[in-house]
Amino acid sequence: MRKFEGFYRGINLGGWLSQGSLEKEHLDTFITEDDIIAIKNMGIDHIRIPVDFELIEDENGTLIEDGHTYIRKGIDWCLKHGFNVVLDLHKTAGYVFDDAAYSNGFFDNEALQERFINLWKELATRYGNEPDRVALELLNEVVDPSVADKWNAIARRAIQAIREITPDSWIIVGGTRNNSVVSVKELGAPYDERIAYTFHCYEPLIFTHQGAYWIENMPEDYRISYPDTIGHYVQETERLIDPAFAYPIKHISAGTTGKEFFRKFFVDAIEVAEKYNVPLYCGEYGMIDRANPEDVLRWFEDIHAVFEEFQIARTVWTYKEKDFGIIGDHYRPIWNQLIKCL
Repeated sequence: MRKFEGFYRGINLGGWLSQGSLEKEHLDTFITEDDIIAIKNMGIDHIRIPVDFELIEDENGTLIEDGHTYIRKGIDWCLKHGFNVVLDLHKTAGYVFDDAAYSNGFFDNEALQERFINLWKELATRYGNEPDRVALELLNEVVDPSVADKWNAIARRAIQAIREITPDSWIIVGGTRNNSVVSVKELGAPYDERIAYTFHCYEPLIFTHQGAYWIENMPEDYRISYPDTIGHYVQETERLIDPAFAYPIKHISAGTTGKEFFRKFFVDAIEVAEKYNVPLYCGEYGMIDRANPEDVLRWFEDIHAVFEEFQIARTVWTYKEKDFGIIGDHYRPIWNQLIKCL
C-alpha cells in the first residue's frame, strides 16, 4: 500500500471546533497560534481539525459565516507553520457518533443526506484549493455495522460532489463500528487515486478507557494494566462495557497484548489497503489520562512499532484536555519518550 505522504504523523485538535463550547471565548482561546507553534517540537507533519456542523450551520442549514473564520484561521496557522491539515467533519446534521437516538434516521433520510453532501460542497469550495496540503475526511465514526452498504453509497455520492469542485484533494473515508479497523474491509473500492482509508484504534478499549466516566457501568476508579492477556481484557470488557465492544479483540489469537496483537488486529485492513494500493490512516488513537504512565508508554511503543512496520499513517487523540490530552501533567514523567511514539 502507499504511504500517506505529508499526512503520516499527526495530532488532533479535539475539543476546539468539535465536542466543545461554541461560545466565542472558548473558540478564541482554547487553541491559538501559540499552540500550533508548540506542536512544531513534536516531530509531526500534519494536524487533524475536527469540526461540528453546528459551528457552520444553523438548525435550518443556513451557513454561519463566523464559524468558517475559525476553520480558516486554524488551517492558515497550520500551513504557515509547515503542517498539512486533515479537515474532519466530526458531526453532521442528523448524524452524531455518540448520540444514537439523534442519528437514527440519517441513513434512510434523503433530505439529511443531501444536506450532508451540500455541506461538503461548501467545505470543498472553501478549503479544497490546497489539494496536497488539506485533506478532507467525510464523517467521523459511523457506528452501526448494518448500514455499511448505505454508508458506502452516501460516501460515494459525497466524493462525486467534492470531485466536481476539487479533483485532486485527498478524501479520507472510514467504515462502521466507530471506524473500527475490522470494518475497513467493508468499504467500497476507492473512487480514484486520491482516496485514503481510515480507522480508529483504542484497543483494548477496557485499557484505553479505564475509569471513563461517560461509559455506563464503568467505575471511575477502575484501573487495569498493560500488557495483559487477551482473555482478561475480554472478560473485563464484557463485565463492564457493552459486550459488542469486545468483538474487535475477542477473536485475536495472540495470547497477550503487544506488537503481535496489533499486527493481527490490523491484518485485514492492511490486506485491503495493499489490494487497492490505498494509504491506510489511523485518524485517532490514544490513552485516557487516568492510566499508569508507564503502562501508557508501553502501549504507545507497541502500537507505534506496528504503525512503522506497515507504514500506517496516524494522528494521536488528542493535543490537550478532553481526558486524552497528551500535553497534560499526567504524562510529564514519560513526555520525552512519548513524543517519539507519535
